[in-house]
Amino acid sequence: MLYKFKSKAAGDLIMLEPNGRRVLQIIGKDPGPKGIIEPRQMAGAISALEAAIASEEAEQQAAIEEAQARGEVPPRFEGISLRQRAVPFIDMLRRCAQADKEIVWGV
Repeated sequence: MLYKFKSKAAGDLIMLEPNGRRVLQIIGKDPGPKGIIEPRQMAGAISALEAAIASEEAEQQAAIEEAQARGEVPPRFEGISLRQRAVPFIDMLRRCAQADKEIVWGV
């Protein structure tokens, strides 16, 4: 399944199901086949995504430092980070919040 996020204020954004589901869960939305993010919810969604990105990066840095302290090879992480996946969505949220337009998916 794909998530296709649409708005009148930004171009469509398509995500594969696991990535779209994760982003929606982070912002507190039901990752069902249809949904809406209203402009009043967008500031909170942006904050939640930025916090999740910061948390993931801090955990990864801590794991690297811990491995180096033990003299081990630092761990390798998933090729595409949450930051890389979420930045286009954050941009869409910002544009839509500024234009006071909702984001929908599955419609």
